[in-house]
Order: sequence, then C-alpha cells, then structure tokens
Amino acid sequence: MPANEYRFISHWRVRAPREAIFEILEQPLKLTHWWPQVYLSVQEAEPDVFAIHSKGWLPYTLRWKFRRTAANKPHTMALEAWGDLTGKGLWTLEQDGDETAIQYDWRVSADKPLLRYLSFLFKPIFAANHLWAMARGEEGLRAYVRSSR
Repeated sequence: MPANEYRFISHWRVRAPREAIFEILEQPLKLTHWWPQVYLSVQEAEPDVFAIHSKGWLPYTLRWKFRRTAANKPHTMALEAWGDLTGKGLWTLEQDGDETAIQYDWRVSADKPLLRYLSFLFKPIFAANHLWAMARGEEGLRAYVRSSR
C-alpha cells in the first residue's frame, strides 16, 4: 500500500433507531450542525455532489467533494470522495436494542500535496488526526440525537 493510502474502520454506538441515524447521515448539509469541529462548511456543488471544507486537530484543512453512490436504507450508504482526499466510504448501521451500531469503513488516499509527500513520515500522526475527528463525530451525533428528541 502506498504511504499516502489509508484504511480506517470506525465503530460508533448511538442510542437511537437506525432509521433516525440513517436519516441524519443522508443529509450532508447538516454535517456542520452535529460535527462542527471537523466540518467547517458543506455546500451542494451540483445535484447530489457536496463540497467539503474540513479539518482535524492538526494545523491544516482539506477541501474535497463527495457523492453518495449507493444506499440500502436504513442499512448501508456508500460514497465516493475526490479532491484532497480520494476514495470510498461505507456506512453500515445495525440495530442493537435501543442503540444503533454504526461502522464507517473509509478507504482513502491523501492527495493534498502536504499529506501525500509527508505520509511516509507522519502516517501515524495523520491516522491519530482521523481518530480524533471520528470521535468528535460520534460525540456530536449522540448530542444531536438527544437534542432532537
């Protein structure tokens, strides 16, 4: 695997029906509402294509776009990304009692020049940045669901 390629599998648990979680995930324009530490802006660039400006705890930002490529509501949703990040993501939701078990499988190449050229050296730091961002997402989604009740 080239140094600038990453595969992350994140697991979240949120107390809500999976239909409600799926509904939130299928509304990209609301990412800034429940995941503001990471998603600085989200705009619909063209029908079903979303332009993202995002960040982690490291001192750089990313500009990328994505589109949903498949959905099996309320079980799975796949997306394709390009720009500073290029790759594919897959959300999988399973109901487990009163919680939804959420898995996100993110296979991505860091194509922003800074990340592409320094991945061989800083890959563990970039991975830690991703883990931080995903933890903020789980926290934000839990709080968003609670406030929506």
